[in-house]
Amino acid sequence: MFKRLNRSSPWVWMSAGMVSLCLIAVLGVMLLIGWKGLAYFWPSPVYQFEIDTPSGVETFIGEIYGTENVSSIQLQEAGIALKNPTLLDHTRLLIKIANREREAHDFISVLEQNLLSQKALPDIAVVERVENGVFFGIPSGYMQGGKLVDETLTPSLIEQKVTLASEHRDEISLIEHAEIGKVSYALNALRVEERALLKAGESVPDSVNDEIVALKSRYAGLEATLASLRTEMSLDSLIVKDRNGHSVMIPIDDVLSVWYPNAMGWHEKLGHWLVHIGRFVTEDPREANSEGGVFPAIFGTVLMVLLMSVMVTPLGVLSAVYLHEYASKNAFTRMIRIAVVNLAGVPSIVYGVFGLGFFVYFVGGNIDALFYSDDLPNPTFGTPGILWSSLTLAILTLPVVIVSTEEGLARIPSSVRHGSMALGATQSETLWRIVLPMASPAIMTGLILAIARAAGEVAPLMLVGVVKVAPSLPLDGNFPFLHLDRKFMHLGYHVYDVGFQSPNIESARPLVYATSFLLVTVIVSLNLAAITIRNHLREKYRALEQEV
Repeated sequence: MFKRLNRSSPWVWMSAGMVSLCLIAVLGVMLLIGWKGLAYFWPSPVYQFEIDTPSGVETFIGEIYGTENVSSIQLQEAGIALKNPTLLDHTRLLIKIANREREAHDFISVLEQNLLSQKALPDIAVVERVENGVFFGIPSGYMQGGKLVDETLTPSLIEQKVTLASEHRDEISLIEHAEIGKVSYALNALRVEERALLKAGESVPDSVNDEIVALKSRYAGLEATLASLRTEMSLDSLIVKDRNGHSVMIPIDDVLSVWYPNAMGWHEKLGHWLVHIGRFVTEDPREANSEGGVFPAIFGTVLMVLLMSVMVTPLGVLSAVYLHEYASKNAFTRMIRIAVVNLAGVPSIVYGVFGLGFFVYFVGGNIDALFYSDDLPNPTFGTPGILWSSLTLAILTLPVVIVSTEEGLARIPSSVRHGSMALGATQSETLWRIVLPMASPAIMTGLILAIARAAGEVAPLMLVGVVKVAPSLPLDGNFPFLHLDRKFMHLGYHVYDVGFQSPNIESARPLVYATSFLLVTVIVSLNLAAITIRNHLREKYRALEQEV
């Protein structure tokens, strides 16, 4: 037996088995997250239920969100009368009834024994709204300009009205975020210039005053246009009957989409599923992040990782080059290497506290005092932002890049360096033209590991820049276009916020899975891009390595 263990083949098979087990576990987790998250966008059937309640038989319209088996003993101990107490378990349904403004709760729990009937009526519609979530009901009419439209309400007519409302909202959003935002930005810059002149004891030029007056006039005109657009369709409403048969008027400007899940074929459901996944990726969040999309979080995550990569790569490579190529092999450099390795084990929240104290308050505060004193006491860089978040994560991932780069440098034979210098090249030329290109795959490996860790970090970002909802993206059309002082949204923090801070946990739970799956997808995409570059570099310098 011991002779067999001394052979390499059992250990090879054991290692291969463990790697396979790890891959299966990771794939299983990914499939679970993907299934739970992407199934949220599939149009599930909506039923009309007849339920026996303590107050009598009631009608509900809702979607079955989940089922579970509950023991009869547990139900009896809770004081619930069972129609068949001999059964060991009873099925309990969790039904989403939505209609938040008319119902006490979004969800109700119903024992299957109290369910009298369940019908999937084809005319039941799901009305997705800007506020208050979805509305379940039966569309029965349309109000245009405060008057009831005589023509028959068909799905095509509803789709036409919803499309007009969507275009109307887009026009309002363009004025709010683009035109008014640009005017406000220019007006704020002129006011800062005005305060600076007055602070210096100088008079404000007439050109500045005239420009301020012109911008104020422009702002007032845009506000008037905005008010006119908001009242243009304010009297148009979709009439929907709720579970009690009462007509509810839903403003058409508040309607995002309407669909009939019980009348849809599989191809229609597939198209609906793809459209809503696209909206989830491209739209802004709503309802305290429990509805809508996550585009600002995707944008913030990718931009932060790219900025972190630009910062950590040169810093880590230069540090590794100094330690391996220039520093003497003594106790001091050994201590530095030990310190670098130990930095990788420091809890990430400690880096967040360091970033808040050093980058935000010290560096940012001094930048404000030197260059933005006219804006004080309102801070510009002396407050958490995407720049300080990227720098904090760069410091956090720096040990990974240093260790990986130094290992790559150590694999290059000394004969390469000696041969280059023997041909007349200096040490710096040898380093720049031969050593670093040959070590570039190892550098990219360190960057890949840094991206994988930084993209999923949340704790330090909560202190140095990430927010629940950012008023604007760090990138816009106003000079200097990239605003590193702004706060941003992050997919990891979005998962935390929706999962633990949402007022409606049951409704927001699928979004946790969807955002988690999206976060993993973003990390994998960034890593694949880095791996592609690494493989290209490896193939490029493979001939040189073979010659060595």
